Amino acid sequence: MDIKRKPLKSMSPVNTRRFEICILAGGLSSRMGRDKSRLRLGGRTLLAHIRATAKTIGLPRRVIRRDLVAHCGPLGGLYTALRTSRADATLFLSCDMPFVSAGLLDRLVRAAKHSENALFVEANGRVGFPLLLFRRTALPIVESQLAKMALSLQRLAQALRSQTIRLASRQTRELFNVNTPDDLRQARALWRDWPPGNA
Repeated sequence: MDIKRKPLKSMSPVNTRRFEICILAGGLSSRMGRDKSRLRLGGRTLLAHIRATAKTIGLPRRVIRRDLVAHCGPLGGLYTALRTSRADATLFLSCDMPFVSAGLLDRLVRAAKHSENALFVEANGRVGFPLLLFRRTALPIVESQLAKMALSLQRLAQALRSQTIRLASRQTRELFNVNTPDDLRQARALWRDWPPGNA
C-alpha cells in the first residue's frame, strides 16, 4: 500500500496542546446490514448519542464518515483523522458505542495532559475504543501498520507501546458496541435500565 507522507509539525508544550474529538462513522456495517450510525436507540440515533456525550467534554468535534484508505477497518478511520487533523492529540470514539460516559472521556483527556503516550481503554484483556493518540508520534506508526496490513487495534497498541486505562468490571458495559441486529436488541434492553444521567 502506497501512503504519501508529509512533514509533521513539532509537538506543542503540554500546557498548550490542542485536543479534539473524532467520531468514526465510516465503517461498512457489514454485520448489521445497514448504516449503524443511523440506528435508533431511546429516541436518538447511535451517532447522536455519542455526539451528545462528546459535546459535554467541551473539545472541538468531528465525524469521520469516509476514510482516505478504504477497507482497512478502524485503522483507516484513525489514519484519516490524524492525517487531516490540526490538533496535537485526538480522542477517538466509535459511533456504535452509545453507553460510553463523559466521565470516561474526561479521564482519558486528563491522563493525556501528563503524558505523550497513546492511551487505550482496556477491558477483559483487550484494548479498544475510546482511545487517544498524539498525531506526531502515532501517525507514522499507523501508516506503517496500514502498509503491512496489520489492521488490528491490539497490534497498533503494541506498536505504539501505549498506556492502558483498565475499567472495573462494573464499568465494562460502557464499552458495549452494536455490530449486529442481536447487539441492537441487547442495547435496547440495556438502555431501559441505563442510569438516567446517561440517557
